[in-house]
Amino acid sequence: MESVSRAQTKAIGVEATFFENLRVKLYHLGKKVLLDHGWLYVLVGFLLGRAIILSVVSPFAVAFLATLWFMQKERVAKTMLATMIGAFTISLSHGLFVGIAMFLFLILASICKGMKNQQVKMPIIVFLSTACPRICLYSFYGELTSYEWMLLFVEGILGTVLVLIFMQSAPLLSQKRYRPALKNEEIVCMIILIASILTGTVGWEVYGAQIEQVLSRYFVLLFAFVGGAAIGSTVGVVAGLILSLANVANLYQMSLLAFSGLLGGLLKDGKKVGVGAGLLVGTFLVGIYGDSNSLLPSLIESSFSILLFLLTPASWIKQLSRYIPGTEEHTNEQEQYLQKVRNVTAKRVEQFSQVFKALSNSFSTAEHYSIEDAESQRETDYFLSNVTEKTCQSCFMKERCWQQQFDYTYNLMGELKGDIETGHDPSRKLVREFENHCIKSRKVMDTMKEEISYFEANRKLRRQVSESKKLVAEQLQGVSDVMEDFAKEILKEREQHENQEIQIIHALKSIGIELEKLDIYRLDKGNVDIEMTASFYDYHGEGGKLIAPVLSDILNETIVVKQEDISPFPNGYSFLAFGSAKEFTVETGVSHAAKGGGVISGDSYTMMELGAGKYAMAISDGMGNGIRASEESTETLRLLQQILQTGIPEKVAIKSINSILALRTTDEMFATLDLAVINLHNAFVRFLKIGSTPSFVKRGDQLIKIEASNLPMGIIREFDVDIVNEQLQSEDILIMMSDGIFDGPKHVENTDIWLKRKIREMETDHPQEIADLLLEEVIRTRSGEIEDDMTVLVAKVKKNIPEWATFPIYQTKAL
Repeated sequence: MESVSRAQTKAIGVEATFFENLRVKLYHLGKKVLLDHGWLYVLVGFLLGRAIILSVVSPFAVAFLATLWFMQKERVAKTMLATMIGAFTISLSHGLFVGIAMFLFLILASICKGMKNQQVKMPIIVFLSTACPRICLYSFYGELTSYEWMLLFVEGILGTVLVLIFMQSAPLLSQKRYRPALKNEEIVCMIILIASILTGTVGWEVYGAQIEQVLSRYFVLLFAFVGGAAIGSTVGVVAGLILSLANVANLYQMSLLAFSGLLGGLLKDGKKVGVGAGLLVGTFLVGIYGDSNSLLPSLIESSFSILLFLLTPASWIKQLSRYIPGTEEHTNEQEQYLQKVRNVTAKRVEQFSQVFKALSNSFSTAEHYSIEDAESQRETDYFLSNVTEKTCQSCFMKERCWQQQFDYTYNLMGELKGDIETGHDPSRKLVREFENHCIKSRKVMDTMKEEISYFEANRKLRRQVSESKKLVAEQLQGVSDVMEDFAKEILKEREQHENQEIQIIHALKSIGIELEKLDIYRLDKGNVDIEMTASFYDYHGEGGKLIAPVLSDILNETIVVKQEDISPFPNGYSFLAFGSAKEFTVETGVSHAAKGGGVISGDSYTMMELGAGKYAMAISDGMGNGIRASEESTETLRLLQQILQTGIPEKVAIKSINSILALRTTDEMFATLDLAVINLHNAFVRFLKIGSTPSFVKRGDQLIKIEASNLPMGIIREFDVDIVNEQLQSEDILIMMSDGIFDGPKHVENTDIWLKRKIREMETDHPQEIADLLLEEVIRTRSGEIEDDMTVLVAKVKKNIPEWATFPIYQTKAL
């Protein structure tokens, strides 16, 4: 029995696979025949050739032919023939009118073929092609009445309008869509085209059911199921209006289709059965107000429509849903499109990063050929070559010295070069030995002393070039690293955090907060990014008082409100954004004064957030005082801020600024720089001091001095940046100052000890008060005179303690 059951299961599986493959093959075959070979246009042309509204008006055929002529001329011949055949199935006169109108259109379009702006002239050609044959036919059968003139102009204007509509909807028949979604205008135009095609089926019946009614209700069901009530009712109104014009007796069909589309869209959550039920309810409700004899045929037509709808493959519906805004398939399509754009952008940024990295490597390879190793030997060879060219070339002993005793001669002259290079006279022993060897020893030594200056200049130039290459390599590497990080950020997908979402929603619901929307973008430690939408009757800071403490308990780190957009109306939607709080905060104070109590100070300062949890404080002192010094220091800090905010490391940024200031072609600009970068996650601080005065860290009664020795920026092109690291603690006070403060006290032998004593004696720990008191103490020693620009920056590092404590909701923490 078991073997039989397995055999039956296998047979069923094979049969299902066979039918599935058959369905796929038939689908692709039908698509190839209808779309690739253009038979779909032939079918549409045949039905539009039969389409008539208001009993005699037929603007569809010429308008569709004009659309194909403008977009796909290769389809015109077959479509035109099918259109004429469809027209002759209505009547002889109708076939003559359509045939004459289409031939007239071809003549006029061929005449205007070489003109510009074909799309603008096409509606005018359609109007003439429609109106002129109708005038001829009316004149042939009798005199033109005012009613016939009116129908003539209505037909021409409708044809003109339909050209513009078909130009937007006809390309959709080929499925060649390059935009990820349809616009609302395109959806309406497509519905008008479908309704116009259905008009060509008027008069066809199957078991008493009108084909146009069955198909129109089928399309209403399809669009209501895909797009909802709005799209369904719109399709119903447009299709019902056009079909009612074709058969005025069926005017009530517009109400039936519109109402059924609305009901079907509202019941779309019930899947296909729910949408079909909406059509049956709409058919019955509208039918009972009309003729009772038409109720049963209408129900039969609706039943056929529902049957077609139920038999429609899910893949077709899914394909249609991709182009209707608001559907899940459309959303996925948009996300795929955005992902593709993101990938392309990230790849391009990575390519630029690789280019900068390659350039950096090409410059950095110069370090391996510096003058310290093989280059030094080569320069010595060049130096001795220049000396021997001026002395040994005309000497009769040249062959003995440089051929027979090459090594001995070379070593002697190399030792002489080494002694002369150090600035000292060669030793007597070496001079005596060289004189015994060379008959022109004095001339050779004098020439070597003359050439050594050129040798030193060349070596200095090579060293500068090497250092410049090294700096350029560091700058290019810094840019490469920043771009590489940027590419990684672009590629970083929004991670799915379903478990955390459920946990947060339930936790907030338990305290009475219902969320309308919750988006979790990141849950990295220290970089949490959560957004939510909720409604509050009367907001009293629930975001910071309730929601943030709950999130802090769930995520096991301090969460604070980053942004609030509260609705001014009761129960309105409010937007809240939450993120990780920094472990430490910085409270700052600044005090400064210009020389002589003036307005313009040569000192400049800045305090800025750098992102990634970093806080920077900087003082720059321009050489001298006044406007010129102010320009120097301001320019230094402006460059510093712009470069640091890109993410380039501080050391590379400072070297870049120094290069910019040193390479200026105008007057020289020198400036000091005192920079402190505080990591707010761990209170670790990096000091970079370029020609600046020491800084102090006050920790209780202990005072830590931070100093480094460098020349001011812009004086020399190449220098090493000394980085001093220090681990701060909560309640530590950092004091930075310009030389006007450090060297300012008068009649004080050791200003270092004096400043330390004054800082220790201060009873306040408020940054602004410390800055004011320190500036005041220095000015007092000068009897109130300010003889130099003075600036004091004070920062107090404090452990971040949230205003509201967390309270547990769940014992389990989110991972």
